[in-house]
Amino acid sequence: MIVRAIKTKKVLVGENTLLEILDEAISALDESNIAIIASKIVSLCENRVVSVGSSDKQKLIEVESDYFLLPKTSKYPDFQFTITQNTLIPNSGIDESNTNGNYLLWPKDPQKTANEIRAHLKQRFGLKKLGVVITDSTCMPLRWGTLGIPIAYSGFAPNNNYIGTKDLFGYEFKVSRSSVAGGLAAAAVVVMGEGTEQTPIAVIDDVPFVQFQTHDPTTKELELFYISMLKDDLFAPFLNSVKWQKGKRSNIKE
Repeated sequence: MIVRAIKTKKVLVGENTLLEILDEAISALDESNIAIIASKIVSLCENRVVSVGSSDKQKLIEVESDYFLLPKTSKYPDFQFTITQNTLIPNSGIDESNTNGNYLLWPKDPQKTANEIRAHLKQRFGLKKLGVVITDSTCMPLRWGTLGIPIAYSGFAPNNNYIGTKDLFGYEFKVSRSSVAGGLAAAAVVVMGEGTEQTPIAVIDDVPFVQFQTHDPTTKELELFYISMLKDDLFAPFLNSVKWQKGKRSNIKE
């Protein structure tokens, strides 16, 4: 697998459309590439910003979340746990870094955007097989540092399912699935950087483990990508041990 980060001009709120930025930054794509796009530039192009001085951040968090958790942590009072767009992430994904005095919200419909990006780039470069991942970064328990995650994908199977196959000693896998979309996101984000690198796009090549698809993810496929925190999630005992407050989105299927 080869990951190549792509430098762009400084992306400002509403100055260009996302497709204009991608067309300017990406000069070539090959068959079976994966295009990675940071959610931040998607949100900036969608004008998904609110001035820090004009809004209550707590209210924004509640509006953008499916569920939020109170009280906040005493160690890090500026952060609280939320679930938004089927993802456990601090502060509903709202970001203040590299936003020029604004709260930056998550893209409105990242899955729709991922599908549109793939259709555009396939047509532009005459490709049959192309994957797209929109990423953000989050933290994980018991580890310092952030990790890239997918918040939308298109053009490939997001998991490689080993259930029912045999391991090296002939034993059957019962629950094992490899998160292909998650691995691609993590690899790309660590190369793209988290600071002032100005490389919010990456292209990944040489991915023999990726199962490409010619259709947009179906509703059923998306349901298999995410997992119910109420019953199927391995971390359900932790997630269900606290009293979640319902946010304004409240789109999680229970």
